[in-house]
Amino acid sequence: MSWLLTTLLLGHPGGRPMQQGGPGTFSGIAGQTAVPIPRIEAGITVDGLLDEPVWQSAALLTGFSQYSPVDGRPAEDSTEVLVWYSGSAIYFGIRAFEPHGAVHATLADRDHIDADDWVELLLDTYHQSQQALVFGVNPLGVQSDGTLSEIGIASVSGHAAGAARTTVDLSADFVYQSKGRVTPDGYEVEVRIPFKSLPYQSGAVQTWGINIIRLVQHSGYQNTWTKTRLSAASFLAQGGTLTGITDLHRGLVLDLTPEVTGKADGAPQTSGAWGYTRSGPELGATARWGITNNLTLNATANPDFSQVEADASQLVFDPRQALFYPEKRPFFLDGLEQFSTPSTLIYTRQIVQPDAALKLTGNVGGTSLGVLSAVDQQASSVSGTENPIFNILRVRRGTGGESTAGIVYTDRIEGADYNRVAGADARLVLGRIYTVAVQAAASFTRVAGTSTDGPLWNASVQRSGHRYGFTYQVSAIHPDFVAASGFISRAGITTATIDNNLTWYGHSGATIESWTADLFLFGRWDYERFVHGQSATDRELHVNSSWVLRGGWNVTAGVFFESFGYDSSLYAGYALQHTSGGVTDTVPFTGTPHIPNLDIWLQLQTPQFRRFTGNVLLVPAIQDENFYEWSPAKILITQVGVLWRPSDQLRFDGSFQSQQYWRKSDGSLVAESFIPRLKVEYQLSRPLFFRVVGQYVSQHQDSLRDDSRTNDPILIKNPDTGIYELAVAKSSNTLRVDWLASYKPTPGTVIFFGYGSSMDATETLSFKGLQRTSDGFFLKLSYLFRL
Repeated sequence: MSWLLTTLLLGHPGGRPMQQGGPGTFSGIAGQTAVPIPRIEAGITVDGLLDEPVWQSAALLTGFSQYSPVDGRPAEDSTEVLVWYSGSAIYFGIRAFEPHGAVHATLADRDHIDADDWVELLLDTYHQSQQALVFGVNPLGVQSDGTLSEIGIASVSGHAAGAARTTVDLSADFVYQSKGRVTPDGYEVEVRIPFKSLPYQSGAVQTWGINIIRLVQHSGYQNTWTKTRLSAASFLAQGGTLTGITDLHRGLVLDLTPEVTGKADGAPQTSGAWGYTRSGPELGATARWGITNNLTLNATANPDFSQVEADASQLVFDPRQALFYPEKRPFFLDGLEQFSTPSTLIYTRQIVQPDAALKLTGNVGGTSLGVLSAVDQQASSVSGTENPIFNILRVRRGTGGESTAGIVYTDRIEGADYNRVAGADARLVLGRIYTVAVQAAASFTRVAGTSTDGPLWNASVQRSGHRYGFTYQVSAIHPDFVAASGFISRAGITTATIDNNLTWYGHSGATIESWTADLFLFGRWDYERFVHGQSATDRELHVNSSWVLRGGWNVTAGVFFESFGYDSSLYAGYALQHTSGGVTDTVPFTGTPHIPNLDIWLQLQTPQFRRFTGNVLLVPAIQDENFYEWSPAKILITQVGVLWRPSDQLRFDGSFQSQQYWRKSDGSLVAESFIPRLKVEYQLSRPLFFRVVGQYVSQHQDSLRDDSRTNDPILIKNPDTGIYELAVAKSSNTLRVDWLASYKPTPGTVIFFGYGSSMDATETLSFKGLQRTSDGFFLKLSYLFRL
């Protein structure tokens, strides 16, 4: 009786008494986390009404705890989750009570429910505490799914890393059914997940890991079914279990998705008229075969990889660093988590437009496996006449507890040239709050008969304590290390990090729920300088402080003390136009050895109000580096985001980014960039929506001069002619607008019809005198046949 009393007292604050009866009630806060899930050969109509008799026989999971921003406290809003399974599917019934505030629920597009209340079901079907499949639903049953993988080091602002879980990767789309409804007490959702959509163990009797996360938007709190601590190296290892799962019938898993696409691209003709070049219909197909319960084979031929929404433009803070854009293409998204590596040695966007590709993913004997081969189009080759061939292998295995070890191999072959990368990595969890991670890799490259090779290595140790945490890390990339199948932001450097943080927690009901102070030390070396024991080229000291306020407000502030060293490789194409005694000559450009910086960082995140969400980031730099001229400058960086939901079906998602540089010598403007972006979506029904996206990119650069030394005009070598040319003032103003009508009843079955247009303007942030430079229509039809 003691556990039942604990459940009644602690498991349901703010809610009505929980359902009784059935095979058992399991309170997470009372430690009852091993659930013998009942098997019931029955079916239901997924309609959001938990009124079928079978729900009375389900196991009841209740007794949720607060997880964020303060862990360990009983949840203020109670939650009940019913669970049972049949031979072909697992079923969840969710009752979420909200006596303290209004339910946030909109008819959103798939994977866009983060502004709503939601519940996530985490299923670790291999029971390895390394990776979980995530099935999310909002109060109307709108879905958001993906994977949560614990491979490297996680970090969340305001807390030590560790159990502050990594962000769910929403790339994967699973086929499952869900429907919900708002009730006077909160909301209810029914979920059916067929075993055809799940990889799982091959044993006759299985145990699965499970945890359930609920986000309550009116308070900003995240609650978990099991009593999950932030001060732990693994989030998944703190979940519960579903035991006694037997005799599952997955059946034949064979998906075939044929597709047809057509497009018309418009451009101005030499006659001055506007003309279109039509292509298509193009036929392609993708197939998915579940070889076993835990191995899946994907194949594609002539796939359509056109994107229905252009990548959002990003500001360039450091021109030495490459910008990362996430994968969005369906073939690569399926099973993408199996190819994760700590240093992004696998980046599928390097495969531009494959003529054909084959992929094998799964888990064999406790070892996760990912194999990918692709033949890319000739246009993506250096010569334009070869078909680049990619072969990628990723293997990872648990080594006890939450520790893992893995290997990776990639190669890209183009005729007689190649790039090959081989590496190994390991993650060791010690004492539940310490994590040691190491990685080593080497690349071997041949281009035009010349061979080079170089290493990559990194190591880190991390403590994720409740109040005190730290991360110490060193990472090195040789100048000759090349990852043609991966993403390396910048080669030829070594970085070292020392990061310590302390967190204080307020009492229940306090205005300040948590406060974190963070001291961050960072050094960056050219690789050879580090090897020879020389001082760091760039040195940074950041003093940060963040507050989580009651109601879901987040405030962050910081002061950055930095010193950046001159990077001669960045200015290899620079020279100066020097005039002396009436003679003008071209002389080498030599930059100031070091530029000291002083920046202020201010960020505000509002709660997810029912109709509005906003965030603001300001970085007013008293002095920072002006990379255009390598001289001190005053910089202002602004980022503003607003999400307005005037109705349950209409959304306005706006953002504004700006970056401005003024010379410290005379206050004149060096450069500025403005990027306003607006996305408007109308969700007519769950499968049907309309969207328009407009993005304006305005950039201006003044004539460049040697502002820190001679004041001479700067010359930049033209890469095509090899001739030095004056860096004169230049501006560009472009507007891109994309329209889309989308019908997507299930993942794989889609109808897309879209139109996109690019235009140029003559004045900054002016929509007058727009001249169309290109446009295009496209149509895509695909249908998922699930046999």
